[in-house]
Amino acid sequence: MKTIKQNIQIVEEKITAAAERAGRKREDVLLLAVSKTKPVEVIREAVACGLTSLGENKVQEIMEKYEPMGDGVHWHLIGHLQTNKVKYIIDKVDMIHSVESLRLA
Repeated sequence: MKTIKQNIQIVEEKITAAAERAGRKREDVLLLAVSKTKPVEVIREAVACGLTSLGENKVQEIMEKYEPMGDGVHWHLIGHLQTNKVKYIIDKVDMIHSVESLRLA
C-alpha cells in the first residue's frame, strides 16, 4: 500500500505530464484533494505534503474540520449546498462549486 506522499507524487507527475502535453504550465492546474470522510490526522498529512486546496461534499464536514486544520488550507464546497446553510460556510470557503440557482448565488 502506497503512502499519502507517494500517491501525491504520482498524481503530481501525471498532472505535470498532462500539462506539458497541453502546452501549459504545471502551476496553471489546481489539484483539489477531496477530504470527504477522512479524519483530520490524515488530512494534515496530505497538507504537510503540499496539498492545500481541499474539497468537501458537506457543509457539516467543513465545519468540523475548518478550525482543527487552521490557516493555510483553501476549502472548496463541491457538494450540494442548501440555501439555509450558506451562512455557515460563506466566510470559510474559497469556492462553492455547486451553485444551482440565482437565489443561492
